[in-house]
Amino acid sequence: MGRRCWRRRALAAACLGAALLLLGAAPRALRPAFENSLGSGWLSGKRRSPLQMLYDVDQGSRSAMAEVHRQRRDLLRRACSRHTRRQRLLGPEDLRHVLVDDAHGLLYCYVPKVACTNWKRVLLALSGRARGDPRAIPAHEAHAPGRLPSLADFSPAEINRRLRAYLAFLFVREPFERLASAYRNKLARPYSAAFQRRYGTRIVRRLRPRAHPDALARGHDVRFAEFLAYLLDPRTRREEPFNEHWERAHALCHPCRLRYDVVGKFETLAEDAAFVLDLVGAPGLRFPAPPPRAKEAAARDLAERLFRDISPFYQRRLYDLYRMDFLLFNYSAPSYLRLH
Repeated sequence: MGRRCWRRRALAAACLGAALLLLGAAPRALRPAFENSLGSGWLSGKRRSPLQMLYDVDQGSRSAMAEVHRQRRDLLRRACSRHTRRQRLLGPEDLRHVLVDDAHGLLYCYVPKVACTNWKRVLLALSGRARGDPRAIPAHEAHAPGRLPSLADFSPAEINRRLRAYLAFLFVREPFERLASAYRNKLARPYSAAFQRRYGTRIVRRLRPRAHPDALARGHDVRFAEFLAYLLDPRTRREEPFNEHWERAHALCHPCRLRYDVVGKFETLAEDAAFVLDLVGAPGLRFPAPPPRAKEAAARDLAERLFRDISPFYQRRLYDLYRMDFLLFNYSAPSYLRLH
């Protein structure tokens, strides 16, 4: 990674500090950030932090996984430089999706539909907020508000200290497979009644002429084409931000404003999760097993099947809406799209 990389990290923290109207400046190098920061066990010198471990790996003989993640960081940085121009300044609320583990020096930006339930379970186990096997933690407990602190909960000075000293990571997924998964789980499944009443009824009311009273009351039968039309309707984002389950990953995690040390992918979940946990130094903790390959293939087939009936015009418009996620995280446009 080298000194230039760490200087860029300090500069990113300094830029956020300016956005939050901080008076102080971020340090120019990595090591002072560790010496002056937050007093966790690893900061007292008893053990090396995950960020220091990553630095050691990058400076030493590189493993194949370390090289993969170095390349992903470089690709993300180049894509940000190429495809972003003027960006708005971030405030604390923009950091709501970045979860904090002070005990281990971790910042995790969660993206729904990208194994975030299991990552929250792992962070609860790491932080001691839950005992035992992460897989035994109920999903509702993992998602309960306040169970894990968010970076947005801290003062600007505390935010910047963590940005300088902690390992920051996120996990992303092929954008249209994630979108298809969100539609299936939140709008097409019978156990999502509360979600359907909130969003499904709104979609039916707006986009389905002469809708059946039952559909207007329950929102339980939203078609995929209606869901996409809702996303593309300018009124949707004027009324409120996208729901996190279909908001773009770059809009949740701001990867061109915050520096991420590890960019994990759903497609290589097991390997990437093990890489992060190796840096943390938690040998007794295993990330819950990812879906089997057959399920991954089924997710790809679902996306292809759903998009098959969408006109090329709307495919293009939807690709443009999610274009930055494709570009920043190095995903190719799916072969089933008719974009030309």
